[in-house]
Amino acid sequence: MIHHSPVNRYIDREKSWLAFNARVLQEAGDDKVPLLDRLRFLGIFSNNFDEFFRVRYAAIRRLSLTGQTGEKILGGISAQKLLTEITDIVIEQQSESLRILSVIEKELEKENIFMVSETQLTKEQEIFVKDFFIQKVSPELVTIILNDLDEFPLLKDTSGYLAVKLVMKPKPIEGLEIPISEIRYAVIEIPKTINRFVILPSNNEKQYIIMLDDVIRYNLHSIFNIFKYESISAHMIKITRDAQLEIDSDQSKSLMEKISTSVKDRRIGEPVRFVYDQAIGQDTLDFFLTRMEIDSSDSIIPGGRYHNRRDYMDFPNMGRQDLLYQQNVPLPVPGLSLEGSILHRIRQKDYLLNAPYQSYAYVIKFLREAALDPKVTSISITLYRLAKNSQIISSLVNAAKNGKKVTVQIELQARFDEASNISYAEQMQTEGINLIFGVKGLKVHSKICVVERMENNKIKRYGFISTGNFNESTAKVYTDVTLFTSHQHILREVQRIFEFFEVNYRVHRYKHLFVSPHYTRTKFYKLIDREILNAIAGKEAYIKLKMNSLTDYKMIDKLYEASREGVKIQLIIRGICCLIPGIPGMSENIEAISIVDNYLEHTRCYIFANCGDPEVFISSADFMTRNLDARVEVTCPIYDEDIKAELIDTFNIGWKANVKARLHSENLENKYRKRPDEKPFRAQLETYNYYRNKMDVIYEHIK
Repeated sequence: MIHHSPVNRYIDREKSWLAFNARVLQEAGDDKVPLLDRLRFLGIFSNNFDEFFRVRYAAIRRLSLTGQTGEKILGGISAQKLLTEITDIVIEQQSESLRILSVIEKELEKENIFMVSETQLTKEQEIFVKDFFIQKVSPELVTIILNDLDEFPLLKDTSGYLAVKLVMKPKPIEGLEIPISEIRYAVIEIPKTINRFVILPSNNEKQYIIMLDDVIRYNLHSIFNIFKYESISAHMIKITRDAQLEIDSDQSKSLMEKISTSVKDRRIGEPVRFVYDQAIGQDTLDFFLTRMEIDSSDSIIPGGRYHNRRDYMDFPNMGRQDLLYQQNVPLPVPGLSLEGSILHRIRQKDYLLNAPYQSYAYVIKFLREAALDPKVTSISITLYRLAKNSQIISSLVNAAKNGKKVTVQIELQARFDEASNISYAEQMQTEGINLIFGVKGLKVHSKICVVERMENNKIKRYGFISTGNFNESTAKVYTDVTLFTSHQHILREVQRIFEFFEVNYRVHRYKHLFVSPHYTRTKFYKLIDREILNAIAGKEAYIKLKMNSLTDYKMIDKLYEASREGVKIQLIIRGICCLIPGIPGMSENIEAISIVDNYLEHTRCYIFANCGDPEVFISSADFMTRNLDARVEVTCPIYDEDIKAELIDTFNIGWKANVKARLHSENLENKYRKRPDEKPFRAQLETYNYYRNKMDVIYEHIK
């Protein structure tokens, strides 16, 4: 039996993440994807990169600057070597993204949509651009002349800038035959308050768009007309900063104050990436790198004329619905009406909501009903990431105004949502809601809610447990399942988790739920061990796992052990997968795929054969060390046989995917999974059809 050496047992986490982002880029490059959605994927690809550099790249860079190799932490590779290899991959992917953007723009032209620069405007468009600049852009501009400043201004890592070079008209100097031209440099921040894509007037069927950057370029003279220059040029630059929060240890400050200060300090984080237009002059590039104190230890990446391509996520649709994916209307959950009492329905049986295939309105309806119901005495809920104008928050405020005891555990350290969550926390405090700010050293990532209602002088509990954030905006594009239940034993354990938030030193025991950081790892080990024993005994043994990321080496080793003993393992992992499938003697019984499509696959669902009587769980936790050991996470068993069958069905639909599924592999090739003689099977579309067919069956039964 062949056993891989420890070095080859795992895929590097960062490279696996880059392979995931390459899958997003594949969607942008796929000519079968509608054109405007291809631009959206390009924007997602760019946005993902920004976050990667602010978090993961920055963390490895910090490790490299400590003088340690970091090989123990990084699985056998030094931090400096990994940074170099990551940068090489990034430059290659950036180059590919520029090529794809060029192809998309040519395809848009075939659809009579033209991206034009400041040099391609008609007379009528020139008049529009001048007026648009004066009326809308100029009042928003921040322009700084740099030469005479003692201290270089702070450039924000969420903004794009134009680096401007002015070659001044030469002044005669006594004693010199040739006058010397002075060079001045300036920087213009591209406003984020104005849509980056400006639609130009047209008098025919053609539609024209100019980038805001080029509107500014066209009007450079009106910005700098007080200077006597003979030439002027502007090239885009962008900086990415380390986003780590440094939490103050001052005991006199509240956690909210500390995090608020840390978020403000993030804007002065160390630069970790500098992207520039490769057409920029070397002297201009050197000036900015020198003045910004950026050196070769940082990632300096040549790019195209336009950066911050995440803005393509908001590219105007120009009224061209034919160039977008058809939006499927979210379906109702059979038996769970939005008209009558949702609590009354849940009292009788459990229900599962699978968004965005089904309407997220049931979550809002549940909270709104609980807020008004005179018999409801309390609502407790965990919040991680919230929508911009959150209906969840308004429902909880409504409940507090109606005299309910409302307890909210809000995670102030949800990365990049800190400021938003602090704002919501302040709002809720004002309304008399009891806030809990988690457990020291542990992020609270669980997705749970429990409502207490007085019925016949006894407390009856109702609640929901989910795999995703309580966020009605992302629920339109993230796939997540939510279990509505009145199972009293499960909900009593949910209540215990809120008690743990309040009194951290008391660790509760749970018969039904798996709760991190105390029990999740060992509970999953036991489930895997049972499948191993069944396989050895010649009984049916399989494991089907769907999650976002699999990075925990001990858990991977456990799956390798199960594979060696004959347990068949199917993995649907959208993002990072450090496990290497299909290696003889190590993982020959493991297959792993990633589905990247119109919706972001976010559901965590875990299925174990259990000798023909499958056990099914939904969870907020991926198999990552942080989820298993360093966060509060909740995994919930599914007891309702219909819901259990539904989750197994939807997993199997995902497993049949052969259109948007890629194979996880050791060499990170992202090969599409295609089986000969198979009809195309697009899992997300087939999942929607599965739920629509369920509605048809119920409708036929009613008739």
